Amino acid sequence: MKLRILDDSLRLRLTRKEVDAVSTTGLVRGRVHFAGSNTFDYVLESSPATVKPEAHLSNNVLTVRVPAMDIENWAASEQVAIRSEQVLSDGDPLKILIEKDFACLAPRDGEDEADMFPHPNADTENC
Repeated sequence: MKLRILDDSLRLRLTRKEVDAVSTTGLVRGRVHFAGSNTFDYVLESSPATVKPEAHLSNNVLTVRVPAMDIENWAASEQVAIRSEQVLSDGDPLKILIEKDFACLAPRDGEDEADMFPHPNADTENC
């Protein structure tokens, strides 16, 4: 799972196996290691108790919870993304985007795209 952060927006991109995992087990986790044995975890969780996507940060763990039904529908369809905005305590919005990760249109050296979703704009005759 890839995590991209830009100001007040979070974007998670998942491979096929990760989409399958979150839809069957309810959880996908990533981890970044830092100097001094510090880590930062980021988690996507399918939750039957959640009404709309929300993000929480606690003890170096970013958890994004999404309603289980939204995850099930997304995983079982051609739907590319789940988009939401979470209103923060100061009234500002936090944008949340969870996407299926597509293979690039042009191959890149050192990039393993075997588990990515086929790009919808790819020329399937030349793949």
